[in-house]
Amino acid sequence: MDGAILERRAQVARDVADDTEVVSQRRGVEASVSRETFQRLDALVGLLLKWQRTINLVAPATLPQVWARHVADSLQLVALAPTDATRWVDLGSGGGFPGLVVAAVLAERSGAAVDLVESDSRKAAFLREAIRVIGLPGRVHVARIEKVGAELAGGTHVVSARALAPLPKLLDLAAPFLAAGAVGLFLKGKDATGELTEARKGWTLDVELAPSHTDPDGRIVVVKSARPLAAAAHARSSARERPDAAG
Repeated sequence: MDGAILERRAQVARDVADDTEVVSQRRGVEASVSRETFQRLDALVGLLLKWQRTINLVAPATLPQVWARHVADSLQLVALAPTDATRWVDLGSGGGFPGLVVAAVLAERSGAAVDLVESDSRKAAFLREAIRVIGLPGRVHVARIEKVGAELAGGTHVVSARALAPLPKLLDLAAPFLAAGAVGLFLKGKDATGELTEARKGWTLDVELAPSHTDPDGRIVVVKSARPLAAAAHARSSARERPDAAG
């Protein structure tokens, strides 16, 4: 990526770092990643703030905490992923969290590829622009998750999602990836335990609830394997076969 462009994007990010808390959050991220990765993340924040003026990419109230609420929150997934993971699929990528942040880290790994699935064409345009400008190893798929899951599942090491759907629904969406051997990393809030209890009614799960380092009430659901229970699988199959089933 051109150094002048990178610096201009980074300057936009620095322009909002005008109070101690924001500066502290930004420095915390800077200390946790390589210099090159931080440059990419700094440019990403600058581009996000520019596009946020016309497109609601993230909740406006979270912008003063963008480094903690969005960047650091996304970064913690990388530490929970297999150390040799290079193929990553992010479902419902929205404003790029965690997908673009993951791509900024994986850019230093040979052969890395992050697929971002987002059905909103305006948000997808932002994702593509960020990938192009910053030089990230990413690909954007403007489609519903159900339509591309089977196509993207093969060879995927990690599938992720953030604020997308309750865990039972999320497992349905991620099923092709989990069945192909991917690890699921799903950022959840204070209701993670309840969602997991509900999900176990339809799935046999090998799962871990990891604490969030950015939200004291949050948890990260680490799904190592997931197999639908027979009755639940039959119900899903029957629903798909009904003429009026959503598709």
